[in-house]
Amino acid sequence: MPRPTRCRRIERLPVYRSFSPDDAETAESVRMTVDEFEALRLLDDEGLTQEACAERMNIARTTVTAIYESARRKVADALVHGKRLLITGGCCAFEPVEIKQAVMEKGNTTMRIAVTYENGEIFQHFGHTEQFKLYDVADGKITSEQVIDTNGSGHGALAGFLQAAQVDALICGGIGMGAQMALADAGIRLYGGVQGSADEAAKALAEGRLDYDPDARCDHHDHEHHGGDCGHGSCADHHCHGN
Repeated sequence: MPRPTRCRRIERLPVYRSFSPDDAETAESVRMTVDEFEALRLLDDEGLTQEACAERMNIARTTVTAIYESARRKVADALVHGKRLLITGGCCAFEPVEIKQAVMEKGNTTMRIAVTYENGEIFQHFGHTEQFKLYDVADGKITSEQVIDTNGSGHGALAGFLQAAQVDALICGGIGMGAQMALADAGIRLYGGVQGSADEAAKALAEGRLDYDPDARCDHHDHEHHGGDCGHGSCADHHCHGN
C-alpha cells in the first residue's frame, strides 16, 4: 500500500499565476504546482539550503530535491519552448494568516460563506476589499453572522485569510485570475459576478438559488488593479484549477 503524500506547508501564495511569451502564439502550457513554486521561492529567491527549505515546508530533504528539480524542468520547458507557465494546484497546507479579531466558532456541519463587504453591499473588487461578512449556514438557513476586517491583507494573502477564517465559499463581484486560482488551491468555492445586498446574496446561496457568473473576472486590470489582484496576465483568461 503506497504511503500517503504529506501536504507541503506553503508560507506565501503566488501572486502572479500565469506567464506567457509575448512573441509566441501557442495554446500549449506547462503547469507548475504551488509547492513547486514554494521550493523555487525558498531556494532561489530567499537562498535557503535544502535542509532549511525542508524544515520550512515540513517535508523531507529528498522531497524538496524532487519537487525543486521538477519545478526547474518546467521553467526550462516554458522558456526554451515558448510555452505558457501556470501555477496552481498541488498537495499544500497553507500557512495560517493571522486574523486580528475573534472569529465566531464554526460548527462541524456548518458551511461558512464569506462575502466581500462594504456598507451592506457586495464590494466589487476582491483584491481591495477591507472587510468580509461571514455567514454560517446549517440546514439551508443562516444561523450566525459576523463582519471581520482584512487588516490590510493584500490580494496575495486574502485566500489564506479566508482559509484561516474556515471559509468554505466566497461571494464577490470582480476577481482576477490569480485570485481565482488561489481560492481553488485553498479549497474555497467561488461565486463571482454578484452585485447588490450581501445579506440577500448569502441567503440565496444558503437556499441554493444564487445567480452568479462562473466566468466572473476583474474588468479594471489596465487601471487601478494593474500588477495587483489580477495577477500577471489578462483577467479575461479564466483558468480555475483545483488541487
